[in-house]
Parts: sequence; C-alpha cells; structure tokens
Amino acid sequence: MKSNPNDRPWILGYSASHNGAVCLLHGDEIVAAVQEERLKGEKRARISRLEESLAVNYCLSCAGISIDQVDVIVGCYFSGVSMHGASIWRQGWKGRYLSIPHHLGHAIGAYVQSGFDDSAILVVDGQGGSGDWLPAAERSVVKLTEAPGRSEKNEIISIYAAGPTGLECSEKHLGQWVTNAEILSTGAGLAQFGSLGGMFSAVSDYIFGYAMDAGKVMGLAAYGQPCHPVEDFFEIDADGAFIFSDTLPRQFQTGRRWPQDQARHADLAASVQQALEQAMFHLVRQSLRLTNSSRLCLVGGCALNNVANEKIIAMNAFDEVFIMPAAEDSGPAIGAAYHGLWMLESERVNRVAVKRIVHDAPGRTYTNAEIDQAIEQVPCIREVQCEDVIDATVERLAEGKIIGWFQGGSELGPRALGQRSIIADPRRPDAKDNLNLKVKHREAFRPFAPAILEEKVGEWFQLPDHDPTSPFMLRTFDFYPDQAKRVPGVVHQDGSGRLQTLTQIRNGRFYELVRRFDAHTGVPILINTSFNVMGEPIVETPADALFGLLYTAIDAVVIEDRMLVKTDGFKDIRQLYPNIIARGIEIERDFRQRGADNITVVVDKPWGTARYRIPPAARPILEGIDGQSSGYDLFRRLASNGLNERAFLDALRHLRRTGIIAFHTRPQMSQ
Repeated sequence: MKSNPNDRPWILGYSASHNGAVCLLHGDEIVAAVQEERLKGEKRARISRLEESLAVNYCLSCAGISIDQVDVIVGCYFSGVSMHGASIWRQGWKGRYLSIPHHLGHAIGAYVQSGFDDSAILVVDGQGGSGDWLPAAERSVVKLTEAPGRSEKNEIISIYAAGPTGLECSEKHLGQWVTNAEILSTGAGLAQFGSLGGMFSAVSDYIFGYAMDAGKVMGLAAYGQPCHPVEDFFEIDADGAFIFSDTLPRQFQTGRRWPQDQARHADLAASVQQALEQAMFHLVRQSLRLTNSSRLCLVGGCALNNVANEKIIAMNAFDEVFIMPAAEDSGPAIGAAYHGLWMLESERVNRVAVKRIVHDAPGRTYTNAEIDQAIEQVPCIREVQCEDVIDATVERLAEGKIIGWFQGGSELGPRALGQRSIIADPRRPDAKDNLNLKVKHREAFRPFAPAILEEKVGEWFQLPDHDPTSPFMLRTFDFYPDQAKRVPGVVHQDGSGRLQTLTQIRNGRFYELVRRFDAHTGVPILINTSFNVMGEPIVETPADALFGLLYTAIDAVVIEDRMLVKTDGFKDIRQLYPNIIARGIEIERDFRQRGADNITVVVDKPWGTARYRIPPAARPILEGIDGQSSGYDLFRRLASNGLNERAFLDALRHLRRTGIIAFHTRPQMSQ
C-alpha cells in the first residue's frame, strides 16, 4: 500500500558512486542513512542497481516499511545514461522516480544540514556528473578547464547560491579527472590530471599506488616542503577557468613508491597541498563575489582536507563556514532524498527544510538481543563484568590499553566520531606507533585525531578568532607547544591536531568518557580513530567490532554498556578453523585471457544477497579452506608458494568481513 497522501512522505535518496550510499527520509527527518561499503564489507562499494543494494534494505528495515510504501526515489548520478534505478521494482513499486546530477546532490545535502537561511555552496571534487546531462540553467554558467590530452565533460567545481526557495547554480567548471584505467596505464609515472580532486588522486597513486588515498597525501605533506610551484599544477586564466599543466607528469615519468624516496614524495605531497589551497582560496573568493552571502557551505571530496579547511576559515571571507561531515560521495544520498521532498512539497510550501546537523550518526542502533547473538557467534571472546563500563574503560585507557568503542548508530561520513571508534591514551609516546603498526596496519607517519572536551579547547590549542569548534573532525588547530609535549600521540609533525570537539548534548557517552578520563588523568583528550584496519570499511555491526578485537592488538571492545576481551591463550586467528558459509561459488569464463576465470561468491547477508569477485591472490586461500584445517595448517601449506603472513591474515579478515567464511574453535564440515 502507498502511504496516505496526508501523511509525511517516505523518500529514498541514493548516491550511485564509488562511495555508494542510501538515505531514507520520513517527511524532513532522516530515518537512516548508510554507506554500502559498511554492509558489504568492501571498501568503495558502489550502488549500481537499487534492487541489489544492501543499503536500501538496511534503511527500509530501520523504518519498518517495505519498498511499496516509498513515495519517491531519487538517484544522484555521474551521468544520465547510467540511470539503472529507473527500472527498479517494476513488479512491485509504483512510485515516482527522479534523478539529479552529482554536484547538485552534494550541494543540497550540505545546505539542508547547514541550518543557514541563505548560503554560498562550493563543491570541489575529482569528478561529478556528465556535462551532457546537466540542466539547462547549469549549462549556461559553465567554464571549461583545459588539461593536456583530456576532454572536458564532467563537473569538477560548482558554485551555488542557496536560499529559502532553493538552489541556483552560479558557476560550474567542467573538466575530467584521471580515470583508473589511465592511472594503471601510466605504470610508475605521475598521471595527467584535469581536476583538483584528480590532481590529488594522481599524486596519491604515484606515491602510494592507489588513487583514493588522498588523506595520506595530506598527512605526508607536513613532512615536506612545497618545492614545485603552483604553476606546475595549473594556472587560472582571465576568465577564471583552470588550465591544468602536464609539467609534473613529464617530470615524474618514473619513480619508486612509498616507502622508497620518502623525501621526494613528501615534497611532492607538500606541493600538491599548497596548490589545492591556492585553488580553494580563489574559489572561495569567487563564491563570495557571485552569491553575496555571508555564509559558505563547503562540500565534495576536497572538503575533507582539514588543512585547507582551516585556512579557508581563517580567510574571514565569510562570517560562517559549514563543512558537511559526509562531504565525500556518501553525502549526495542526503541531497537526493531532500530534493525528492522539495519536489513533493513545491506546491505546498515556499521554504525548504533546513536544519543544522547536531551529530553524524544516522545508522541504526543494535539491540541487546543482537549484541548477545554476536557474542555467541564470535569465538574466543568473553565478557568482563564491571559495575560501570565507562569507569572500567578509563582505567584501562590510563594503563595504556587500546579500546574499540561501539555506541549507537554509525556515522555516515568517513570520520569516526565516537560511535565506531578506536580510542587510546594520547599521553603515551608509543601510542601512535602501536596504533599504526599493530592495529591499523598502516604507514607510520599517519596522524591520529584528538577528541577533546569543547570547554577545554582553549587550554590546549591556539584558537582562531572565531568559531573554535570542530564537531566533525574537519578542522586543524595548532597545539600550544608546552601542551603538545603532554599528548604526543595526537600531535602531527607540524604541531597541529585534527581535532573533534565534544559536548554533552552532541556526544553523550563519548563526552562522558573523555570527561572522566580528564578527571582521572588531568588530560581532557583521547586518541580517536576509525574502527577499522587499512583497506577495510569502518565496522557497522557488533560482530564486525568483535572480530576487530581478534584481528588486531586492541585490548578490549566496549559495545554499548558491555566490555568484551579475548579469552586467555588466544593469540592469532590462525588458531581458529575457517569454514566456507557462502551460498554458492560461480565461475564465469573469461575468454579474453586463458586461466583468468572470474570467480564470484554469493553470500546471504542480513540485508540481502551480495556478490563478491575473488581476486587471484585470495583464490588459493579460498580453495584451501576445508573446515578441517586450522589457519595455521592452511598457512603452512600456502607459505611454501611464497604467501607471506600479513597477506594471509588480511585475506582471511576480508573473507570473514564479507561473510564468505566463518571462524570456529573446532573443525567443521564445509557446506
């Protein structure tokens, strides 16, 4: 049955992107929003067809409704030709379907969460929607970029003016970022680029071998000097269009990836950081000139660059700056949903729904019964009985323990804000190394964020002239040098901290935890990093969190008001017996290459069926799992073929997270 027209409508918005996400509205309230990757267990999981999306079913189950009760579905796409959602549920769903361009989804999402009556909105990323599919009003304000050997066809920069009656595009830049196929074709060289996000992606791939590691580039920049001038990246012509250069791709045609050539890489990272900042300064000034608003919303992948964000705020070009927590490509799901609401209500109201986001936590909360079930299913863990779990956590943190902290609904954006976090004592000199090497399994230079009581910020950081808050970990302040010495675990190479400021109203139990840690130690700060290991999505479920305890050097996990630890004698998941529980394995013959059959595994998950293509490196591991062999047995058989320990453990972890295998304390028969 469709919902009654007099009731608040149900609206489903989704982002069809490399950060696929879904948002469900009931009227102007977000019921649930989640990234596809958190549920599928694969980083950068896309949404191609809605009927195959786990995130759709997750959101519907949170609301307790079926798809036929949804009034409008809105898709946010890169191009009009990829509107797979237009044919969804032909047999059971009769509602209205709409689609909007990628940058418009970004812009609406930021505006509705800003709380501003009016605003300039600046969208900057690697690649948005196709210029061929933009609305006529947006095509009329287009500027074309120039990049060597590149065609100009996708949104890369957009400026909107927003007010009570909606959004109007004031300026749009079309360009082209470097594609994954083109990056692979460059080998070890620096790929050409045609957007600001693509510029960072090309440098990320050159240094780390992966185009999506822009955050690493930002962190590494503090270790280098900007020796390459901005003009080697781009120039801005008299009309305000960007002209991207091939100077650096010609200079960096070969190279050795990290951790080789560290000084050269650090200088390149510092140089691209400086280039991005200069570009953003120009665009901020242009946003002010075109919109004449005193408020700015900043969104898009480049809005995750904390260093640039802080310098933009310090410009004082705008009285207020709002940076959306889901600034990357999960955020357009929110924008798409609100666009659907506006379309439904356009004849009844003049004012759009705008409400300042208090906390980024639109995921579902898990019940005690679901937590009990997870505890029963995960081997080699036990519950610690404690009168007060917060006091017990504080005691362990002060002893140097590393804790997984799982509370309430998950965050939508990429920053863990106290719902799916790993926390530790920032006073310990070895905290950063322990977390990077033993828990996160990532590069040693990567910094960690300080979560600090908002009322104590001025005692620890050199505050800006206005708005000394950072609720979503999207700003960077400089520590007072004397205070920095007390918390080496959260001080970056340049003396700064990518902080999150906490209040009781906004952060609840996480605030209380830090408050009690302050009372115990005299330090109102905890290390806060996302609850995952490098290459995996942040955990979503209690079982994900408990397996994170087994995989890493985390000492305990707190799930709501319960503390779990490893059982005595447990050292390594290789002690356990992996068993295949996937529903089926399909082999698709690839006739283009001999011996390159595509192996797809089908898995039933709580939110639907998922398919996983098994990479060649993981196939021997999957084929060797028989339910009778422990992880140690399996590793001994495969190590003779050159498989190293880290790669083996990573593969087992991935197979469990995706639901392809389960772990047991005794041998099992595979299905």
